[in-house]
Amino acid sequence: MNLNVFEKKILDQLGRRAFNKIRSVKVGIAGAGGLGSNCAFNLVRAGFKNLKIVDFDKVEHSNLSRQFYFMDQIGMDKVKALEENLFRINPAVNVETRVRKIAKSNVRELFDDCDIVVEAFDRAEYKSMIVEELLPTGKFIVSASGLGGYGRSDEIKVNRVKDNLVIVGDLRTDIEDAPPMSPRVNIAAAKQADVVLEWVLK
Repeated sequence: MNLNVFEKKILDQLGRRAFNKIRSVKVGIAGAGGLGSNCAFNLVRAGFKNLKIVDFDKVEHSNLSRQFYFMDQIGMDKVKALEENLFRINPAVNVETRVRKIAKSNVRELFDDCDIVVEAFDRAEYKSMIVEELLPTGKFIVSASGLGGYGRSDEIKVNRVKDNLVIVGDLRTDIEDAPPMSPRVNIAAAKQADVVLEWVLK
């Protein structure tokens, strides 16, 4: 097995068994905004190698305050810009990108080959759609709800709803009522990644 310097460090930290587990799964990320982009870099830094990222948006100036993008990427497809940034962490990561709008009609097909799906949308109706469509498939789903505003970060909890469904957030602070700020969004995204890591290793 040819490993780069980054991967060798992860192997040393986790041990062979855990390292192989992490590399054996494919994680789908539905949305490449504040949650999705930040969750993705946390997953890659934890050693995950196989990701599928689906989003149809392009990077805008307003995204830079809380999403894992940079000024010179404005105008790029988010999934392509994110792939570029993840390669800078680990050039051996396998990132499958789809510039697609996720809908009820295609969500199962888009994530059919994923073991885990991270729901990373802003709008409640899309969050519900992802969960409703994918929950019956038995995939492990990590959603998020309630991370607007700032402060009260201890209220962002990991809520285990079902064996294959976890929702991260305070479950009440809607981003339409309190604009999403980088600290709380990043805390929620990191917790989503940590839930994925824990599920795979346990």
